[in-house]
Amino acid sequence: MFIPTTQEELEKREIKQLDIILITGDAYIDSPFSGVSVIARVLESNGYSIGIIGQPDLTTKDITRLGEPRLFWGVTGGCIDSMVANYTALKKKRNDDDYTPGGINDKRPDRACMAYTNLIRRNFKETKPIVLGGLEASLRRLAHYDYWNNKVRKSILLDAKAEVLVYGMSDRTIVQLADAFANNSSYTDIRGICYISNIPPTNQNVIELKPFDKVSKDKQNFIEFFKTFYENNDPINAKGLYQKFDTRYVIQNPPAEHLSENELDDIYKLPFANDVHPYYKKMGKVKAMETIKFSISTHRGCYGECNFCSIAVHQGRRIRSRSEQSIISEAKSFLKDKSFKGRIGNVGAATANMYKIDCNIKQKSGACKNKRCMYPTMCKDLPVSHKAQIDLLNDLSSLPGIKQAVVASGVRYDLINADNSFGTKYLENLIKKHISGQMKIAPEHTSPEILDLMGKPSAKVLKDFKNKFYNITKKLNNKMFLTYYFIAAYPGCSYKEMHDLKRFVSNELRLTPQQVQIFTPLPSTWAAVMYYTELNPFTNEKLIVAKDPVQKRKQKDILTS
Repeated sequence: MFIPTTQEELEKREIKQLDIILITGDAYIDSPFSGVSVIARVLESNGYSIGIIGQPDLTTKDITRLGEPRLFWGVTGGCIDSMVANYTALKKKRNDDDYTPGGINDKRPDRACMAYTNLIRRNFKETKPIVLGGLEASLRRLAHYDYWNNKVRKSILLDAKAEVLVYGMSDRTIVQLADAFANNSSYTDIRGICYISNIPPTNQNVIELKPFDKVSKDKQNFIEFFKTFYENNDPINAKGLYQKFDTRYVIQNPPAEHLSENELDDIYKLPFANDVHPYYKKMGKVKAMETIKFSISTHRGCYGECNFCSIAVHQGRRIRSRSEQSIISEAKSFLKDKSFKGRIGNVGAATANMYKIDCNIKQKSGACKNKRCMYPTMCKDLPVSHKAQIDLLNDLSSLPGIKQAVVASGVRYDLINADNSFGTKYLENLIKKHISGQMKIAPEHTSPEILDLMGKPSAKVLKDFKNKFYNITKKLNNKMFLTYYFIAAYPGCSYKEMHDLKRFVSNELRLTPQQVQIFTPLPSTWAAVMYYTELNPFTNEKLIVAKDPVQKRKQKDILTS
């Protein structure tokens, strides 16, 4: 049974007023791959009545179709940041949207969190509190460089005029917040939230960040602010933060504690319909559902910390894995669906082969402040072993009715190289049974200077992996091949580095790459800091940064021609 999205559903369930109404920039897909659905199911399992409105029409009273909630509104831009969903790296409007019925990009507004908050207030005067959440809000919770405005913007809490922002993976936080609203008690001590205050906090363990008027005008101040912000994102060792905006303060409490394996398993036991709600399905096919319907998420987080990626700030730098039993149980549930043909579309996460691999030191002390797990080389304290993943994939494949369990998520090839005990066996298993024709990897570049700015492994690691891959395919007489993702116009990258990359892919990889994207500076990433300041934030050295669209396009053309 779906979460209600229409008045008719409320009447059938004899619900006169919902406790919480969630608004999203996506069509309503009831799946554990949809953040708003996870939040809805978690709240529902804790006794709250929930409604979801996906992609409300901005020109009508559509936002009013479920009435007004008793406790609060929850607003998210959707699974994808609305500006990334709506615009290319060259700021051209995208025509397609995989989360919109029919696939036409005509229902997700720019800056969706702000648009929906304004829509609520326009239709409900003096309404209940509005809580922002999801990726779009999480990456904009404090001052941030905004590529589409080309300026440092204030916290989205202030721009949207919302009361609270929940950041990161907020399954635990949202229940605590709902309980606080239900009991009419204070929420200001709840971990994983940001809120607005007229006065600074008195807690001595809270760090004052450089104020907005300084970070928005001085690039060196912006770098120093972001460094402090980035270092305080681990639940174990992070401190609270606060930042002044004009006469008010945005206070960020320390991150919520990560869910345990049992708690994570419990989320995937919730009664997801694993489909698009009929209200939206009748409007047209939602393409994203084709990818996620028979796929399985195995874990959360990523300790890769690529400087252009938002996962570290949103999902966290530690891996939290589901139990194999939980994953097997989900796979068995697919067998009950008549449309399931025996192929699991993906077994993975942000990085598929980080399942069950995490640092014992990090689990006890939190993320290291002065070193990374995988850069510049693999940390000796990271216990790299693919055994758990090999066992999981083998057990999934042996289930009656399962013909293939595919690993379609990206894998870190440097992790495979670093696993002397099980890396080769894992790769052999992928090639034999778990990839379909090609394996996707993302070296992004090969220039040492650019890889350093990206936080990615050296070109030698890529060559070693390529040789390993093709040696195995030759041994197995299996005609598999590698596909490579590259980035053009990354901060620090000029035509010279792109020509160097072109020579590498021609001579070493012997191909003309097709998967080349122009760099987009995502909010609250180190790469966005580089793009905005035109400085290496780790050395303070000046960077060449391609900002003209013609230059960006030319960098891509060098590689693809």
